[in-house]
Amino acid sequence: MRRKANSRSYQEFNDDDDDEGNVQSPDFFDDATEDLEPEEPNGSISQEDDIRENSPSMRFSKTCLKNVFTVVLIFIYLLLTAVAAFLAYQTISDFLDKLNHPVMSVTYKEVDSFSPPGIALYPGKAQLLSCRHHFHDYIPPLVDPGKPQEGDCTIKDVTYFGPFTNQTEKRALVVRGPSDVRNKELIFMQFSHNETEEDFSAITYMLFAKFSDFTNSANKSEFMRDCERNYSMWTFSGGFRTWVKMSLVRTSGKSSESVEFRQESTVVKFNDKRPEAEQSNQLFFAVFEWRDPFMQEISLIVTANPWNSVAILCGVFMALFKAANFAKLTIQWIIKMRKRHLRNKARELNQIS
Repeated sequence: MRRKANSRSYQEFNDDDDDEGNVQSPDFFDDATEDLEPEEPNGSISQEDDIRENSPSMRFSKTCLKNVFTVVLIFIYLLLTAVAAFLAYQTISDFLDKLNHPVMSVTYKEVDSFSPPGIALYPGKAQLLSCRHHFHDYIPPLVDPGKPQEGDCTIKDVTYFGPFTNQTEKRALVVRGPSDVRNKELIFMQFSHNETEEDFSAITYMLFAKFSDFTNSANKSEFMRDCERNYSMWTFSGGFRTWVKMSLVRTSGKSSESVEFRQESTVVKFNDKRPEAEQSNQLFFAVFEWRDPFMQEISLIVTANPWNSVAILCGVFMALFKAANFAKLTIQWIIKMRKRHLRNKARELNQIS
């Protein structure tokens, strides 16, 4: 009886590698001790541990715990894989977005003087009375307002057909603008208009980058057409002094460069002290000056760095590869444990029967 019990105990620990036959595997002890529990230092298993390991409830609890732990690990790695895939998609999207939408870099360059701009005025039926240069923001008191006075401005008269209304001929007075920004050079102009039946009266003007471009152009009419097509138009009203402070903005793009003016204007009412008979002749006053000695330069910069994106994608793909490798090993381990459980269960059923 004792020999039979020993033989049965040995058969319970024996493993079967062949699913169809009943041949015992000599490596079962190594696999079992390696996968389930480590060996004791002296290499022996006590009788108490033997009974505990062979109990069905203990084996079921260990198997259930391992399965739960495996499912949790798979879920964690699937979550990490989804995060890595989202990071790869986000990196590629950000790179393409930065490549297609460059950012603006704004710098300010300080200068002692600007190139004299061109001031194109469209007086219509108004008459230019005077145009003078002054410095240090000082404009002397008006002498005989409404009457022609001597001036020191460089003025060119040009006529051309507008770019948007080809049948309408325009007349422009092109004035050489101020340049000495350190001494606050300004230009003060007076106009008069004797048409009183109009509800509103104003004089339109336009600023362009360089007066020398106008004087050096072979076809001044065509030059003015291009300026009107590319630059903005402003107005100043009669009965007021309009003080215009200009600033220059240069914008550099991928293939071209543009220049535009920005302006700050203030309006002061003119106290007309002329005799009432002369007040029917409406007066216009305009002052043009540089706002400050800083030129604003705007350049478009592509912030997308392909090397950073490649480095991030390499890290993401390595994480995906590791996750896929882990998932493969985990599935193989689950299949192995499932087969072992089925073999042990079949062996127990055979022994009972």
